[in-house]
Amino acid sequence: MQTAFALVAAITVNAFATGAAAQPTDYPLSLTNCGRDITIDRAPQSTITIGQSATEIIYALGLADKVVATSVWFSAVLPEFADANSRIERLADNDPSFESVVSKNPDLVAVQYEWHVGPSGIVGTHEMFADLGIATYTIPADCDTKDNTTGGDGTRTGTFTPSSIYKGIKELSAIYDVQDAGLELVASLKSREADAIEMAQNLALPDDITAAFWFSSADLQTDPYMAGRMGAPGYMMDQLGIENVVQSDEEWPTVGWETIARADPTVLVIAEMDRRRYPADNIEAKLEFLRTDPVASQMTAVRKGRVVVMDAHAMSATMRTIFGLETLAMALSTFEFGS
Repeated sequence: MQTAFALVAAITVNAFATGAAAQPTDYPLSLTNCGRDITIDRAPQSTITIGQSATEIIYALGLADKVVATSVWFSAVLPEFADANSRIERLADNDPSFESVVSKNPDLVAVQYEWHVGPSGIVGTHEMFADLGIATYTIPADCDTKDNTTGGDGTRTGTFTPSSIYKGIKELSAIYDVQDAGLELVASLKSREADAIEMAQNLALPDDITAAFWFSSADLQTDPYMAGRMGAPGYMMDQLGIENVVQSDEEWPTVGWETIARADPTVLVIAEMDRRRYPADNIEAKLEFLRTDPVASQMTAVRKGRVVVMDAHAMSATMRTIFGLETLAMALSTFEFGS
């Protein structure tokens, strides 16, 4: 079975010319963020992140010294940020409490998912933080072309593209008044995205390849969480000319293994993560299930060894999605197709 190669974000910002320096931020800065108007009075000096994507973007902008605590982790931090991250408090591997966040007196809470901080956030609402004078900002990838009022992980109203990640990077760089760093990071990621797409296009894959992405399962005996067609995995498949056997607009619908087996995907992509909220978060549990389950073990992808292990965070709408595209293209280049 194909395992993921190291997902190291080679963000060498000095390697990309960005032209004239960007204009400094003129505070107060007003933005429309996930359908609400926000105002940032000054560059944040004390930030708490709720979501790994927000954390890693801020680190990549060179702002680790502005982060006082983090939370909600799926995978190990990118290697180039490991040293800085080791010195920053982790409030929780999963969901922090509202009290634990506000007790640190942040001036900004940067959020990956609206279901953590939003109109019905399980950590808190925007109003709860605003009442304490704390600004909140949500990465646009979780709300642009997405309806989070449908419950669960939300429903995509349009196809995800990395443009929403780049938008978030540019907005965060403006919030912190480090616009040049934002432009350089976006240029680096766009270059890597273009290289991955070119690699994929050069594979000359068969025209009828299908795939399914398995993120996790609440229990190994229940229906798994599979990627819908319009999220980050859908973006990867579109770039490679692959059809997703799961045609739901939901971000991560539950789909029975009998249904997946009937569709019989050519390739199965499974998530590897450090998180242990569910038994199937463990990659070894996933692989053992595929080996032994009487239905899943008979799928062509499993029998032919066309199983790709991918960083779970690359399956979410994050800058790691670009690295996931690379992982999938590299794996497909090693597979044999046909009978």
